[in-house]
Amino acid sequence: MCGIIGIASSKPVSINIINSLKKLEYRGYDSAGIATLENNFINEKKCSGRVDELEKILFKSPSDGNIGIGHVRWATHGVPNIANAHPHSSESVSVVHNGIIENSDDLKKELEAKGAIFKSDTDTEVITLLITEELKKSQPLKSVFKTIKKLKGSFALGIIFKDFSDFIIGARRGSPLAVGYSSKENYLGSDSYALKSMTNKISYLDDGELCVLSKDNVSFYDSNEKKINKKIHTVSDEKNISDKGDFKNFMSKEIFEQPLTAKNCISEYLDSLKKDINIINFPLDPRNIKKIILIGCGTAFHSCLVAKYWLEELTSLDIEIDIASEFRYRKLKFDSDNLYIFVSQSGETADTAAALDICKKNNVKTCSIVNVIESTIARNSDWVLPIHAGPEIGVASTKAFIGQLIVLYILSLKISFLRGDLDKKIYNQKIKNLENLSNSIKKTLALESNIQLMAKEFLNARGSMFLGRGSSFPIALEGALKLKELSYLHAEGYPAGEMKHGPLALIEEGLPVIVIAPKDKYFEKTLSNMQEVIARGGKIFFITDNKKDSISENIRFGIRVPYLDSLLSPILLAVPLQLLAYHVALLKNCDIDKPRNLAKSVTVE
Repeated sequence: MCGIIGIASSKPVSINIINSLKKLEYRGYDSAGIATLENNFINEKKCSGRVDELEKILFKSPSDGNIGIGHVRWATHGVPNIANAHPHSSESVSVVHNGIIENSDDLKKELEAKGAIFKSDTDTEVITLLITEELKKSQPLKSVFKTIKKLKGSFALGIIFKDFSDFIIGARRGSPLAVGYSSKENYLGSDSYALKSMTNKISYLDDGELCVLSKDNVSFYDSNEKKINKKIHTVSDEKNISDKGDFKNFMSKEIFEQPLTAKNCISEYLDSLKKDINIINFPLDPRNIKKIILIGCGTAFHSCLVAKYWLEELTSLDIEIDIASEFRYRKLKFDSDNLYIFVSQSGETADTAAALDICKKNNVKTCSIVNVIESTIARNSDWVLPIHAGPEIGVASTKAFIGQLIVLYILSLKISFLRGDLDKKIYNQKIKNLENLSNSIKKTLALESNIQLMAKEFLNARGSMFLGRGSSFPIALEGALKLKELSYLHAEGYPAGEMKHGPLALIEEGLPVIVIAPKDKYFEKTLSNMQEVIARGGKIFFITDNKKDSISENIRFGIRVPYLDSLLSPILLAVPLQLLAYHVALLKNCDIDKPRNLAKSVTVE
């Protein structure tokens, strides 16, 4: 979503703010802006479009000042334009904001009744004008506390003041916010990644907390306006994570990193000497777990769907899955013997974090599977299983999805073995197969040239359909999502057995239909469903790991991935679908790393 950066320094900050905003570009955005304090003057510069455009503006008209805030915006209230870009400034205060103010319309009416004039269509400007009103009666910190008590919704704020040119105030409710430390310079950021180029010493604000940072000092306050201390974390220092190397974009780099990230992830959880999975410290004894509930959004939800099939196959447990945005509003029956597992790439997904918060309030045991171990979801969970994928810059998730699947599979194996549901001999064989996964992904990526030919068939298509059964059904959903995200083509994923219950009406001559048919108990049935499509003129793209000659003359293109293990087939079958979406988008000249209207870290509801 939107990105915030603030810097309080002993030297001009505009260049570092721009560089940090560039590191936040991967979150997805449509406009950018910066405000610095110079001689008790708020110097605000904004643009629609990319940070590069803002940099050009600053080149022509430099901004000095040792205190400043910057922002990249993903539009919620108001179209993407200069007026709606952040910061939003009055004569005395400038504000950058992530999140949504749900009562902004009511507050706007109150302010307009007092004579306030709004220059934008955003909810954020309400915050600016409320603080401006409060500053007539109070000092900055008190003004911010009074203002946020009037706000309903979520926010991360960075605020500077015309008449107080030596500090920035940050505030958090719902949306993430971090503080970074350095010598003669301190930082505010919505994302620790944006701060890593300047510091690896970071603290995280919790809900309701405020911070005040100057070049020499950082103070924290709780919701009761009491001064508090915060732990300083030393975050990992990953090198060259913003370097595409020889790749055209981050997404292609991340797709082809998957053999290495899979190997790294597996090595973190496998004891190669004991040939065992070294997952320990379960929040519940696996033998006493009554039910597992898996919760996520988007791609993470699809990984939960696959895990449901694995856990049902490997264990005797009851398994439920839920979309986080639905889970948080349902009338739920919590049980202390249940384990609630939350899956999120960023660890900051607003709906998933809210669902976790509900679980915490009901005193049930929680586990998070995340890519960012310093994230809100990780810090609020009883138990954390990192996916060890490394930073993922492309908005559409690829290597993080594979990482989520690997960790969920490893967890499924371990729970099954500890409960006595899985024989030791089979358990050992599953671990051996897992050790060969990285090489199998590498072999699958070698099929890229065939998939490039497939991609050309989608250029004139009005839509497409992805079909699968069993654990291939979630992969069909994920394949359709990737094609939608990257190429903006309509695509739908269905269980192949449901075709006759409605979706067959969509089949017409030449419609691309991707059939995912691994060597499993559903294989013959999936072939029968495929024939239903062929009979109605659909153009079949067949993806399998079955070595038998099942690719007939009625199939437009066939792709065979390596066969490793029937339970591991979803991981390998997902890779060709990533490549397909990528190459279709490439042929259509789409912005692959930053698809329109989408954001990497969805921090609003």
